[in-house]
Amino acid sequence: MKSRVFLIGGFNKTKFLANSLIKKGYRVSAINNDAEKCQSLAKIEKLEVFHGDGSKPFVLEDADAYNADIAIALTDRDDDNLVICELCKKKFRVKRTVTLISDPKKIEFFHLIGIDAVVSSVSTIASVIEQQVFMDELSTLIPIGEGRIRVSQVRVAENAPAAGKKLKELNLPVIVGCIQRGTMSMVPRGDTRVHAGDILVLISSDDHETAAVTELTGR
Repeated sequence: MKSRVFLIGGFNKTKFLANSLIKKGYRVSAINNDAEKCQSLAKIEKLEVFHGDGSKPFVLEDADAYNADIAIALTDRDDDNLVICELCKKKFRVKRTVTLISDPKKIEFFHLIGIDAVVSSVSTIASVIEQQVFMDELSTLIPIGEGRIRVSQVRVAENAPAAGKKLKELNLPVIVGCIQRGTMSMVPRGDTRVHAGDILVLISSDDHETAAVTELTGR
C-alpha cells in the first residue's frame, strides 16, 4: 500500500501536490487553518481535509499524525515549516519530513536538525517523495545465499570528511550504488567527487556498514 502523506499549510501548492500524489495512489491528508480554503480543498476527490494550525501538536494529533509516513510543510514561513517538521519527526515519529523553503541559505541548517528533504520549488517535491519512499523500501536487510547485505543511505554534511573527495580517495568497505544530488540520481565511478548534501546509497554486509558511515561522516 502506498504511503500516507500529510500536506500542512499552503493552498495552491497543496492543491497541486494533492492532485499529483492522489493520482499516483498515495493516501493524502491536508491540514489548513483557513476554513474557506479547507472547503475548497475538500472538493478534491479522496483528499482528507482537517481544519486547524498544523504547527500545533493537538491539531496534528486530531488528524492522526502518528499514522503519517511523510509530512510536508508548505506554509509561507520558513520558521513555521521548521516547527511543523520538528513536531512531526520528534513527537509523532513521522518517517520522512519534507519542507518547502524560501531562503536557500537555511537548507544546510534544516538538514542538520534532522529534516529529511528541504526544497525550494514545489514542483520538485513529488519526485523527492518518490525517492524517499523508494529508499525507505530498500533500507532493509536482503538475504543473499548464506549471508545478508544491507542497502542503506547516508547523507554527507558540509563538514563531513568525505565532502569534496573522490570515491577512490575514500577507504570504503562497501559499494556505493547510487548518489542522489538534489533531484538528480547518478551511478558513481571511482573518480566521482562527493559533494556536501549528497545522499549515498550503500550496499554492504552487516559488519561493514558502520565503518563506511564513519569514513563518510566522521561519526
